[in-house]
Amino acid sequence: MNLDELRAKIDSLDSDILTNLNERARMAQEIGELKRRSDAPIYVPEREKAVFSRIAERNTGPLSNKALTTVYREIISAIRALERPTSVAFLGPRDTFSHMAALRVFGAESEYHPLPSFADVFTEVERGRIDYGVVPVESSMGGSVSDTLDRFITSELKIVNEILMHITQNLLSKSKLEEVKRVYSKDNAILQCRNWLRANLPGVPLIETSSTAEAARRAAGEPGAAAIASRLAAVTYELDVLAERVEDAPHNFTRFVVIGRQLVRPTGDDKTSILVWVKDRAGALYNLLLPFQKRGINLTRIESRPSQQKAWEYVFFIDFLGHIEDAIVKETLEEAGDQTRNLKILGSFPRADLVD
Repeated sequence: MNLDELRAKIDSLDSDILTNLNERARMAQEIGELKRRSDAPIYVPEREKAVFSRIAERNTGPLSNKALTTVYREIISAIRALERPTSVAFLGPRDTFSHMAALRVFGAESEYHPLPSFADVFTEVERGRIDYGVVPVESSMGGSVSDTLDRFITSELKIVNEILMHITQNLLSKSKLEEVKRVYSKDNAILQCRNWLRANLPGVPLIETSSTAEAARRAAGEPGAAAIASRLAAVTYELDVLAERVEDAPHNFTRFVVIGRQLVRPTGDDKTSILVWVKDRAGALYNLLLPFQKRGINLTRIESRPSQQKAWEYVFFIDFLGHIEDAIVKETLEEAGDQTRNLKILGSFPRADLVD
């Protein structure tokens, strides 16, 4: 076929895609009406994971699974917004990695609310003023985010999904690299890039800001200024990317969780988070973990935090593979519960893929 014939074929395919997208939207609207009648949640992470998995299984290329997931996420976001945009809170400001994590889950057609603290994110979701929150819980470089973990001790919210985000830092500016006279960024972002900065911008002052997004805003308005920030910030503030992936450690990931009020159904590839107050006696932690070991359940994280209720009393956050509706998990938690003063299920949710 010649060029005109190929373009005509693409136009025909676009018409078919448009027809099918609108038909899909109509079907989704009917499902939305059924959900409203039963007061079911509009966002269903287990269903979305099934959709993405099925697309990946059927994909024969040339588009990658990652590209198709991105396309379908926006399709789902747009269709969900036909009824009402999903409201999502995150630690602000916009254009930060928390914002990017929220976009990765809920898509561009959701309604985003940057808030000043993790406590505000929890509170707004708890009171029903916002549908979901996105908060970081741990990073591969810096460990756990204590403010988030501590809030789970008193909150009744559930973890309904998780995101693993590869944190890549970029040097952004409207000036050329040799013209950069100062670099703005958040303190931890500067630390993540200190070797690159020493090698490529020796002697240039490094100025801390409240966020990487604020650094980008300042760099956009000052000649000779640069920022270490995300690509999303580069787009928002119309900055050039002078250098990509300037972080010193190439495997810097942050794990975010989506908090909400619903329980999530099993997908077959799930993770569960629990919070445990152990009894104050010798061997309590060993006896708590023994039921998991006996059944071969993989613990992916265990961490202690002060209970906030009594001096020198600690609670344990435990993540493991499996869903609370799995028979083996039910048996394990029942046996483990005998070794605790209290066992709180934070949620079972689809296990995130490690995506670059």
